[in-house]
Amino acid sequence: MTAAADWIARACLVWWCCCCCFFLPSCFAAPSSVSSAAGLDAQVHNVSNISTFLMDTASGILYLGACDAILAVDTNNIKKTMKNPKKIIWDVPEEKRSACVAKGKTKEDCRNYIRLLEFLSDGRIYVCGTYAFDPQCATVNVLDFSLEKAEDGGVKMETGKGKCPFEPSQHYTAVMADGVLYTAATSNFLGTLFDISRATGNEAERIRTHQSINWLSDPEFVSSAFIQESPDNPKGEDDKIYFFFTEVAKEYDLYTKVKVPRVARVCKGDVGGMKTLQKRWTTFLKAQLVCEDRVGGQRYSILTDVYTVEHRPGDPSSTHFYGIFTSQWEKEPLSAVCVYSLEDIKKVMDGPFKELKKNCENWINPEPVPSPRPGQCITSALKAEGFESSLKLPDKVLTFVRDHPLMENSVVAAPLLVRRGITYTKIAIAPPPVSQDGLSSAAVLLLGTDRGELHRVSVVGQNTTLLLETPVFSAQEPVNNILLHRDQALVGSPRTLVNIPAEGCALYPSCEVCARARRLGCVWRPKEGACAPELAETIQTESDDALRRCDSREGRCAPAEKELRVSEGLRILLPCVQISTRPCSWDYPEDRHTRQHHSDLEVTVSRDNVGRYACYCEDGGREQAPCRRAAYVLTLQDPSTSSVAALSGGRHIVAAYLLSLFVGVILGFLLCVLLRKGRSGAGRSSEKRRDFLPSSDTPQTPSSASLLSEGVPLTEKRNGTLNGHGAIYANCSGARMQEPVVNLAVELDAKEKTSPEEMAEQLEEEIASGLEEFPEVKVPRGAPLAQCEESSI
Repeated sequence: MTAAADWIARACLVWWCCCCCFFLPSCFAAPSSVSSAAGLDAQVHNVSNISTFLMDTASGILYLGACDAILAVDTNNIKKTMKNPKKIIWDVPEEKRSACVAKGKTKEDCRNYIRLLEFLSDGRIYVCGTYAFDPQCATVNVLDFSLEKAEDGGVKMETGKGKCPFEPSQHYTAVMADGVLYTAATSNFLGTLFDISRATGNEAERIRTHQSINWLSDPEFVSSAFIQESPDNPKGEDDKIYFFFTEVAKEYDLYTKVKVPRVARVCKGDVGGMKTLQKRWTTFLKAQLVCEDRVGGQRYSILTDVYTVEHRPGDPSSTHFYGIFTSQWEKEPLSAVCVYSLEDIKKVMDGPFKELKKNCENWINPEPVPSPRPGQCITSALKAEGFESSLKLPDKVLTFVRDHPLMENSVVAAPLLVRRGITYTKIAIAPPPVSQDGLSSAAVLLLGTDRGELHRVSVVGQNTTLLLETPVFSAQEPVNNILLHRDQALVGSPRTLVNIPAEGCALYPSCEVCARARRLGCVWRPKEGACAPELAETIQTESDDALRRCDSREGRCAPAEKELRVSEGLRILLPCVQISTRPCSWDYPEDRHTRQHHSDLEVTVSRDNVGRYACYCEDGGREQAPCRRAAYVLTLQDPSTSSVAALSGGRHIVAAYLLSLFVGVILGFLLCVLLRKGRSGAGRSSEKRRDFLPSSDTPQTPSSASLLSEGVPLTEKRNGTLNGHGAIYANCSGARMQEPVVNLAVELDAKEKTSPEEMAEQLEEEIASGLEEFPEVKVPRGAPLAQCEESSI
């Protein structure tokens, strides 16, 4: 009898362990992550810090600059080629790295970070890297994808000072203009000197900025653009290069350093002065960029990225610059998008100059301005007067432009888009899905964030609409590159490359989102259940009319009212999707335990603030009534049922787990009875046994209260909703959901310390009560929350 009992005990123990291993992970596992993006994505193994993109539009080959490596990827099959891409290793010798570390730099910084990739006129690629704080440049032969070699067999290199930054994290920009490289970078090891220079080409024509804080004052370079004038322009204007950066303003007499965004311009034909400004720019002019919300009085003073787009191909006058701004004074994340036309910048550059009088440290308008006008490019009219090049300009003109590089007027624009709580890192502009007459100003902004998201925003005139927010990478991977190629957006992070559609009506998954893209040429087709380009015979309708035609549940201003059963003391976050840049407001019972997070509302539940909550947004402007975007009803419930309400898709798993637990209890009871009979018949003592349910086999699962307070931290929801419901959180003060249900882990730990006789008596009582109450068995603590899914709008 004893042997049989021991055999049954071992069999039951194995069965119990199998049940725990099978059911518990499925019940309490973390929710699976949502697919990041609809497209091809690949992560490069053993490669880090991908920072530079260069696209060969003819072949579709994308060249990537990374740490100690240059990659070549076929964009026609990214996922396959990224697994085994063509790779050039260009690292730093160990002795040079050691010398760099000896100068006080870290081992990671003393590597070769590729910061420049540009095509030369003969088809080769000019590449520059930091090379352990000693910038070096080389050339890549595209045919065999290799670095050109020197006579000694090593890499053929030339100095990269002035062409590439010394430090990997330093701000930098460069652009190739007719085979000549123009750069804006630091020019010394300490990073205290800055230059905007013509870095390649004829040695006699390599010029740079004058070393003066009036020219460049601790700048952070952002972007550059080469603007070609029309060959048949009547004035004979020269081509120009524009540089965008943020610098410390010297025109403000304040105790603190004030940063301002700037645009600077130089002429491609500038070769410096004869005596004054030798080897220096004679056409360097700069102006302040103002991105300001005049109604709210908010000015955005730090420029982070600029994208240049020519809205009418072949017409330089249609060029616009889209910039991402943030504020120097705001503590929370804040991003704004402003757009500037090339014509507005030209007007400011042709306007009055700003001057600082040395005696009173005040800026005034200078008088008089010498002739010919300082800072202008050599035109046909100047050539007719005998000024064939900048070398022929008088010293008084060069002295004036040396002392007065800043313009009096600013280039002013109002923000197209303002987002609080979001930090945009990169911007690109895609044309609308279908071009229409009268919609030449329409465009789609692709905005990358520091949390690995890609936002699509439609722009029609001065009206902007947030269409989609797509998670592309993990929150730890910021978007640092966006490149458009053949209707695709190549989005990069320091380790990953993703290929997703850049435009097209098919991107918009619902009737409501498609209706908001109505002015971009998209229309919802109910029969196909898809968003498609508008046909010529389609009846012309406005966006508001298209929204009204959508299903009532998706209607913009008639959302379904959602009931949330909550417990007193919990904190909940009620989502409200904000589709425009205009503000949103809430109607709710008056109570002080509320706080608005941008468009969402945080509520600490009490008996006084339950009731109806509604969110209203000014989607159509101030001339239209606010639109109701969300509606909720908060009702108090018995706290004991809150964990049951949290279950979503795993009820069948929990039921199977409860059934196995019940069967295990019965078998355990029978086992204990057999063991007690065997011991009484053999006269053995009733000592405690520790091998019945050892601690290593005890299911250690968190309680539902800990899941609520720790598994879902209170963070701002910035897009969509959580399964269409409000997100429920525990009180930060330590208040837990009081539930009279059994904690399985604690229960089993307690039973482990009891004797078999005591356990048998407890099991008899539990089985008797369980047989009576089994139809009403409650869900054990530790049941998982509903999976959180972010929905795009």
